[in-house]
Amino acid sequence: MQAVSIHVVDVAHGVVAQGMRVDIARFKGEGWTDVASGKVGSNGVVDGIESRESLFEIGFYELRLHVAEYYRARGVKLPEPAFMGVQVFRFGLADMSQHYHLPVKLTPWGLSCFRGGA
Repeated sequence: MQAVSIHVVDVAHGVVAQGMRVDIARFKGEGWTDVASGKVGSNGVVDGIESRESLFEIGFYELRLHVAEYYRARGVKLPEPAFMGVQVFRFGLADMSQHYHLPVKLTPWGLSCFRGGA
């Protein structure tokens, strides 16, 4: 079973955030270690983490969303520095028999992320 899935929607434009870069890091020892990196596909799901349960184990993780890079690539004029350059969402995995779905809804000025039921 897939441990984690991530779905990102650009609610400012009413589309999935296709092409947005997303990184995942795990807290190990005294610091963060990169685990996976991918881009949001045409279906809104982050490519590169599906079918890779071995990447995940019980512990703390960071979801790193490259928000400013995504919006600038879409031609959105943002201030420098951008209000949200790389937005970080920390979450914990406590039970590897469960699926953790993280739906993200964002604009250049804010976001919502929670554990969904997909």
